Amino acid sequence: MPRMHALELLPDAAGVEVVRRDWQVLHDAGLPSQLDHRGATNTPHVTVVAAPGLGAADEQVAAEVLGTLLPVEVRVAGVALLGGARVTVVRLLDAPDALVRAVLDVRAAVPAAQHLGWLPHVTLARRVPRADVPGVLDALGHDDAVLTLSSLRRWDPDAGVVRAL
Repeated sequence: MPRMHALELLPDAAGVEVVRRDWQVLHDAGLPSQLDHRGATNTPHVTVVAAPGLGAADEQVAAEVLGTLLPVEVRVAGVALLGGARVTVVRLLDAPDALVRAVLDVRAAVPAAQHLGWLPHVTLARRVPRADVPGVLDALGHDDAVLTLSSLRRWDPDAGVVRAL
């Protein structure tokens, strides 16, 4: 399976701290956490689109369509579980309609986009055994938060490079 290239929205410094607090809470509880992922490019983000490849035209469309909306506030709306026997734990985001429309426009320009539609979220933990889900939910709690998405980046897994757009 090819590695997925991505266009991603990044929160500002305050938003990064909100997400990293959740990562730390899970880590401190002895549960899987994105904090355990030590890759240099691992940072809180919201994926706009992932595909086996992205070109300069895809980057240009994303910068033109999304750039005018940044910075934009999104509200943390709850916790969701994605996957099968092991799940990915995410915080869902309530995004303004203009942002949702813009992301769908960007996604429509990428014919090989992974997944249909767009589910705005930030990932807190991957490959969590289902037996650990109650502990994850207890650890995370139910606090609301607002994140300000302030920039757009391109992730190229083949080159191992992230680049601001």
